[in-house]
Amino acid sequence: MTSESSVTFFAEPSRSAPAEPANARWKIADIEALFALPFLDLMFRAQEVHRAHFKAGEVQRSTLLSIKTGGCSEDCGYCSQSARHQTGLEREALMPLDEVLEHARAAKENGSSRFCMGAAWRNPKEKDLAAVIDMVKEVKKLGLETCVTLGMLEAEQAKRLAEAGLDYYNHNIDTAPERYGEVVTTHTLQDRLDTIEKVREAGINVCSGGIVGMGEGQVGRAGLIAQLANMDPPPESVPINKLIAFPGTPFADSGAIDPFDFVRTVAVARITMPGSAVRLSAGREQMSDELQALCFMAGANSIFYGERLLTTGNADTDADMRLFARLGLVSI
Repeated sequence: MTSESSVTFFAEPSRSAPAEPANARWKIADIEALFALPFLDLMFRAQEVHRAHFKAGEVQRSTLLSIKTGGCSEDCGYCSQSARHQTGLEREALMPLDEVLEHARAAKENGSSRFCMGAAWRNPKEKDLAAVIDMVKEVKKLGLETCVTLGMLEAEQAKRLAEAGLDYYNHNIDTAPERYGEVVTTHTLQDRLDTIEKVREAGINVCSGGIVGMGEGQVGRAGLIAQLANMDPPPESVPINKLIAFPGTPFADSGAIDPFDFVRTVAVARITMPGSAVRLSAGREQMSDELQALCFMAGANSIFYGERLLTTGNADTDADMRLFARLGLVSI
């Protein structure tokens, strides 16, 4: 990617009037219309779009490792790692390189093609960034794609990560623009978009998605998808996270999202971002095989694979292998 690629920015919105750029490829009303389709019609359309851009039945598998857990200064309402929430999670130091590589080797042996490393920071300090760059270089030597999520970046930091060979940078936008201030107050949506633009300009692929199940409703989910789909270009990887209501966080008592509404979100993401990988991410351990099968039918073609997702559980690898066999899915 070149610096000519840019992120389409939304103005700070009001609750009553979700913002969208005048040149938006996807209007919020059109996305809401997709959500309103009869379920089977939506699934059929999503599968048509999926097969036009990807080989049916192929699913990319990634493993996510928390290389620095807890003690984050941000107040993201869904996050168990925030120092502002009483979740009982202890702050841990940055994981040493040899331990990271041990996890990476195991991930490759278990069939993952991408290794993602997450650190609970607002933004990385110089000594920490240097250590992460070493991790990226060494994991790449194992033959794995690399992804990191380190918080907000400066342009020079993004450039250094690119020079180290980083393939993807994860920076989720979390929720619809008009709800952003209800989810986090210690940074803005614009802060997130600024980092995404710096990542793009450095030539790194973007991994950015959101979380559903935080009381956003269908309108909020449409706003989230609009924000992602109208980026220029859209993220190469789009994680769709189902809220894990972690005790001690502000969203601990959020009611569970209806399973069909979750599948609808996956399908609408597929239709509006046809060339992106749509990933089942957090919350997958709580999903039945049947629900996951519907998500794959809706166009999901990537998963986080392994027994942990940062601080929460994930579907067991043996269970995933059995599910892939039952559904005739092929890991790539």
